[in-house]
Amino acid sequence: MTLVLLDTNAYLRLAKRVRPLLGKKFGQKDYVLTILRDVEDEVQRSPRLRHDYPWFDAATLATERLAHTPRLNAQEKATLAAAASVLHGLVQMDPARFMTQRRSPPSYTDCRVLAFGQIRPAIVVTDDLGMHELASMVGIDDIWHGPELLKKMLSAKLIENELVREIYAALEVNNDLTGTWVQAKHSTFVKIFGKVMD
Repeated sequence: MTLVLLDTNAYLRLAKRVRPLLGKKFGQKDYVLTILRDVEDEVQRSPRLRHDYPWFDAATLATERLAHTPRLNAQEKATLAAAASVLHGLVQMDPARFMTQRRSPPSYTDCRVLAFGQIRPAIVVTDDLGMHELASMVGIDDIWHGPELLKKMLSAKLIENELVREIYAALEVNNDLTGTWVQAKHSTFVKIFGKVMD
């Protein structure tokens, strides 16, 4: 089994349409999607996220998140906190490094998500380029963009072409198509969307 840990935005982009999203094995490497409790806390603390994603509190989704959040023992919790603190310290030493293209530097929650991959074998999924930059700085290689995960789900027949179209349409309507999703539309998903003609 290979744990695949979604950050807050990766979860929010997929959870409404891919049901169930968490806890289901797929692909040759038996990928299993999961989230940290921190994602729950981050959404509950943010009036903007709660307003933009009112479906987040649906009982079925809350139950799914609770059932598929990794349980950490005391030693793992301490290691996670220490690793996240080191990562957040790197961000605070040079926040400008992570702020190109109007990005925000990785938050402490982002650092905890990345740090999880250092205490348990896990792949982190995020479209946050700042998190990718931080991962590169510290040698975390197991990190995907959202479209990479979607492609693996499609290849494993966990989802169909029509659902990929629906996800793209919803992201477009919500003005939530990041650069990586735009680039992937006519490359990773060329069989669905075709090529862009010059």
